[in-house]
Amino acid sequence: MYYMGVDVGSVSTNIVLLDNTLKVIQKLYLRTKGKPIKAIQNGLKILSEQYGSEQIASVGTTGSGRQMAAFLIGADIIKNEITAHAVAALEIDKDVSTILEIGGQDSKIILLKNGIVTDFAMNTVCAAGTGSFLDRQAERLEIPIENFGQYALKSKSPVRIAGRCAVFAESDMIHKQQLGYNEEDIIGGLCEAMVRNYLSNVGKGKDIRSKIFFQGGVAANIGIKAAFEKALGTEIYVPEHYDVMGAIGSAILAKEELMKSGKSNFKGFEIATSDFVPRSIECNGCGNNCEVIQIKDGEKTVGCFGDRCGKWSGKMVI
Repeated sequence: MYYMGVDVGSVSTNIVLLDNTLKVIQKLYLRTKGKPIKAIQNGLKILSEQYGSEQIASVGTTGSGRQMAAFLIGADIIKNEITAHAVAALEIDKDVSTILEIGGQDSKIILLKNGIVTDFAMNTVCAAGTGSFLDRQAERLEIPIENFGQYALKSKSPVRIAGRCAVFAESDMIHKQQLGYNEEDIIGGLCEAMVRNYLSNVGKGKDIRSKIFFQGGVAANIGIKAAFEKALGTEIYVPEHYDVMGAIGSAILAKEELMKSGKSNFKGFEIATSDFVPRSIECNGCGNNCEVIQIKDGEKTVGCFGDRCGKWSGKMVI
């Protein structure tokens, strides 16, 4: 029996399967590409080729698309990213005190004490400190994103890049190129600018203490890791499954929920072939005028989310 965790974000959709000892036995990192329903279905289709629905003991969802994913899959528990990332990190090391997480479109910091989240902050406004911005710069420089960090480590004298805004950062990088600076020093400067931006915005006023975990897709960039270590003056640890920690945390929480309820709501891998279509409606039941997203399978509405009061989402049984 396996425990499934699904983390649906704007850039990637991550799915993991854990065994009874909470070891990762399968993980999928899929590009969302603006079609989260399709990404979820593609992931389940891949899993269905190796596992049977009866082998999935429980399912947890997290990420910005957690509500929708829960309706589609039949989740047993729905948790925010802060909780999911913290649970996954604590499973690896009970002494972790700070989690730095940078994903494709947002970044967050989580502070823990004695295994409990005591504070956190998120940045969903500026793209300058996210993975999508790094992807864009790597593409513009015609350097594979996988090699970006290696270029940064080769830098002997990183140039100062204005990193507080994505537009200004890109303009500054272009200007530095025109002045003749080499790529290594520009990329090294960009990594340091991203870290400065993160610490002065997301980490502003936070008591960042060791042990520090670096999670999210950007943790693969050794240049960013080195820049964090230089700025904070301490070692940064990157977990083995740094890119799917949210999904791992939701799978762990799903196992705990199963132990309480004794049964799962998982609908099976068959939903991978269903023809789901999202439809947006406006609820005029009160002054909130919520935009409610209905998920339809043919003429049947299989899920609703987006309302604040639960009038629509509360009707659906997952």
